[in-house]
Amino acid sequence: MNIPFTERCVLLTGAGGSIGSALAKAIVRLRPRSLILLDHSEGNLHQIKFDLSGLPGEHVLFPIVGSICDGALLAEIFKERKPETIIHAAAFKHVPLMESNPIQAVQNNSLGTYFLAQMARMHDVATFVMVSTDKAVNPHSVMGASKRLAELALLRWISPRSLMRAVRLGNVFGSQGSVVPLFLEQIAAGGPVTVTHPEVNRYFTSLDEAVELVLLAASLYGESGIFIPNPGKSVRILDLAERMIQEAGFEHGPEMPIVLTGLRPGDKMSEEFVSENETVDATGTAKLRLIKTPQPAREEFDSLMKDLEGKVGRRDLAGVLESLCWLVPEYSPSELILEAARQQQSSSV
Repeated sequence: MNIPFTERCVLLTGAGGSIGSALAKAIVRLRPRSLILLDHSEGNLHQIKFDLSGLPGEHVLFPIVGSICDGALLAEIFKERKPETIIHAAAFKHVPLMESNPIQAVQNNSLGTYFLAQMARMHDVATFVMVSTDKAVNPHSVMGASKRLAELALLRWISPRSLMRAVRLGNVFGSQGSVVPLFLEQIAAGGPVTVTHPEVNRYFTSLDEAVELVLLAASLYGESGIFIPNPGKSVRILDLAERMIQEAGFEHGPEMPIVLTGLRPGDKMSEEFVSENETVDATGTAKLRLIKTPQPAREEFDSLMKDLEGKVGRRDLAGVLESLCWLVPEYSPSELILEAARQQQSSSV
């Protein structure tokens, strides 16, 4: 198995996030020659730098405050540091928040990934692995659609010299925005515990498992593509809430009520790891499988992404949605986003 970290320069985007921080701690133990920690949040970056300060190898850390959407910054990083391995964990991932900020979701998740992967291809980066999501499959949310487009953007820049891989993960226990910390806070406050719908279910993985899968995807020999784990059984969120209430020493009912709030814009009843247009192949490990997925021709894709970039720059929401739906035809925007686009068009008349 290939070890693309030891004595290499590694660029980790989203280094201060939940998964990014866990990945940083794992990677630094693999003795990279240097580890570039890129994050747009000064506070998050300061925290992970502090957390890594007591570990062997802290002298190889290069924390950089910045965004993957900053092309000049990326060019500077590639010129001065010459990363050989990229782990791309930077993303806007909160479904309801991105429904209210769709242009930012597309700009960061889709265009940011496109230009980062392009830069990696130009500089012959050997290994590029992106953290993706099961919400990218038949997406109901703009977040999911933007991550599906990010997958396609990654696959666009595959070359024999640059392996491009994405790993679709389910919900990660304990990550920022996860339902588990929310339930713990609500229980600690005396309730109520809020669940959107009694039949909503999700796939879950632990933070340690998520890190293992990402590092494993980076270390595999073989082809580029999208990888998925063995998802196991999905968990009904209502059952999870009831179990957490019991584990906290309460009984579901008047003592600790559960309130059903209704599905939010962009929510799905159930997530999935593979669409009907995709096929699944085995890999060299039982923990990951390779997805074969359709993608547009490269020249057409580049033209569409350039057009999308212009619409994002003009903050043309209707145009952004038109492009996104063309590139990800299985996506249908929520009424919340469509109404925002209509209002923008009306105000510009």
